[in-house]
Amino acid sequence: MNKETEKIKKRYDRVSKIYDILEQPMEAMALKKWRLEVAKELKGKVLEVGVGTGKNIPYYPDDAIITGIDFSYRMLAKAIVKTKKLNKNVELIQMDAQNMSFDDNTFDIVFTTCVFCSVPDPIKGLEEIRRVCRPNGKIIMIEHVRSDNKVLGLVMDLFNPLTVNLYGANINRRTVENVKRAGFTNVEVTNLTSDIVKKIVIYNVK
Repeated sequence: MNKETEKIKKRYDRVSKIYDILEQPMEAMALKKWRLEVAKELKGKVLEVGVGTGKNIPYYPDDAIITGIDFSYRMLAKAIVKTKKLNKNVELIQMDAQNMSFDDNTFDIVFTTCVFCSVPDPIKGLEEIRRVCRPNGKIIMIEHVRSDNKVLGLVMDLFNPLTVNLYGANINRRTVENVKRAGFTNVEVTNLTSDIVKKIVIYNVK
């Protein structure tokens, strides 16, 4: 794990105790609804990248084989507690999204919710997702990105150093562009909240 990744991991370890509180405004704005919608699409062998404290775990379908990874042990520890409380059969592993140990073409579906704001090298992380998802498999992402609105985009740029230093999240990532730079070609994008929160669906053409 390189120095930048280790630094971001430590920030998430530090903020893990209050992370759910920090995310509450976004949950109230409809993030919970979007989590439910994504969960309905999960089937077969599924990977959640950036499982965090386990906010998606209550919605995992029982008939899917789900693995969740996160690079923060303290965030993952909270997710493990949730799986036990909910009696969910989920494999949770501490792992860096930029350097996964899974074989090529392992998963039918890979999904993320508000993760690629934090991956230190998003292109590398997306390339890893492309590698571990089977040919013609599906990748579903709910991600907040930089607005194309001139004023709002500038505000997000100005506040980004604060959010990065607070808990490691970039609020001005251009994730759709990053997806294309990572080699994905069949990409569908839907705006969920203005042009800031997007649903990105990728069909993994190889």
